Amino acid sequence: MDNASARVIEPSYNNTELDKSLVFGIAWTSGMKWFGQLLSWASTIVVARLLVPADFGLIGMASVYFGLVMLFTECGLGATIVIRRELTVNQLAQLNTLSVLIGLTALAVSVAGAKPVAHFFGAPSLRWVVVVMSVACVITAFQTVPSAVMQKEFQFRSLAIFEGCQSLVAAVSTVVLAFLGFGYWALVLGNLTGISVLITLLLTKRSQHFAWPRTQEIKECLTISSHIWVSRLAWYLQSNADFLIAGRMLGQWALGIYTIGWDLASAPVDKVSALTARVTPALFTAVSSDSAALRRYLLMLTEGLALITVPMSWGLAIVADEFVLLVLGDKWQASTGPLRILAILAALRCVVGFLPQILNATGASRLSMYNGITGGILLPVGFYLGSRWGIVGIAMAWLITYPFLVFPLYWWVFRRIQMGTTQYLRVLWPTLSASAVMVASVAILKLFLPSAWELALRFFLEVVVGIVVYLAIIGSLHRERVSTITRFLRDLRTTPQPCTITGR
Repeated sequence: MDNASARVIEPSYNNTELDKSLVFGIAWTSGMKWFGQLLSWASTIVVARLLVPADFGLIGMASVYFGLVMLFTECGLGATIVIRRELTVNQLAQLNTLSVLIGLTALAVSVAGAKPVAHFFGAPSLRWVVVVMSVACVITAFQTVPSAVMQKEFQFRSLAIFEGCQSLVAAVSTVVLAFLGFGYWALVLGNLTGISVLITLLLTKRSQHFAWPRTQEIKECLTISSHIWVSRLAWYLQSNADFLIAGRMLGQWALGIYTIGWDLASAPVDKVSALTARVTPALFTAVSSDSAALRRYLLMLTEGLALITVPMSWGLAIVADEFVLLVLGDKWQASTGPLRILAILAALRCVVGFLPQILNATGASRLSMYNGITGGILLPVGFYLGSRWGIVGIAMAWLITYPFLVFPLYWWVFRRIQMGTTQYLRVLWPTLSASAVMVASVAILKLFLPSAWELALRFFLEVVVGIVVYLAIIGSLHRERVSTITRFLRDLRTTPQPCTITGR
């Protein structure tokens, strides 16, 4: 084996660099994610007015299948590269080749399976939608290794900029195609255009060599990857079984309504959590042998994320009726029921996301896999039973079942990093208490606002009162916690030194 092949990819770091990389990585990611989210919201609103619920329902059906295919395409290789402390250049080349081979296989399977998928849903138009969407399997296969290596090297600024470009191109393309009368094809082709731009930028920044995969040389990577892949497969079954059952049991129109409710409830919180999800796997891996550091970062990230996501999701739940009527119009009014329920759930999903990452980083990926398998069984059963009460019943199945899947994750993580429950709940108390007062205040305000007033005015007043009350409670009753976070950020104002990559 030559010197290049034997070189080891291993990040070196110190605590100060990690703190700075965490904060500035989140800052860059947040700026571009919110830029992309604003574009996504704007394009979704415009496109929703141009298209009909059945169009979104058709894409929702395709997304159920396509998400599964994309899960096979990535198969945990990217996450494995991030959490593996040492990888040779030759191993990375082998994993890159394996990723592309899997992508080509996924495309071939999708082309062959498109007709049966369309038959299953009873939607003939779905066949060619699945075929065209599956082209992304090959495109994204080239992205897996370069993107993972850039995460491992803490190059979050470049990744954030690239994803911002993707969001801009996808949003503009989708709106233009919708205006031109492409119907549901606007959603398909707009997304595909954005993905193509992203992979072009990634390969320009970080090209990756190829080598034929040798099982013995990448065996450990494949083992970890299999655990992560099974966990993600189970999570996919959990998070898409509701769409599958809604489409199959309730029809295309109901699925379109449910899809909009899910998207509106999840998008704000998912975008906020995505700010940290890009950074934290590499961070937890870097301190995986230090329980004190793991506790510190888990508490700090949970508190910071909760301060933003809990009021956003609870606030959306309390103003769901006005929001849907004002933004989307009367034809989407049926989505307010699932939107309200799913918004409440979204805040919990957000803070729980750190737990599997810690299990994977500390060598307990098998536990995360077991938890995913359990959820993959329980949640679909709940969705099926809930479908008897329509899309609201499916949303309620989430809210009732999900907490039972979360408790084991907390139990395993707290034991591994030696942390008490009280310590964790203490960092959640400020946002939970302030958000509860905020919701109560807005609910009382809604009782006294005259119904004769313009909808836009009532919505504006509800939002303003909610924001003012939340900030007032946080600033008055929890000033000490705010001061602690402010001091931490002030100490890190200097430009971070990126974690270096040593080769030996």
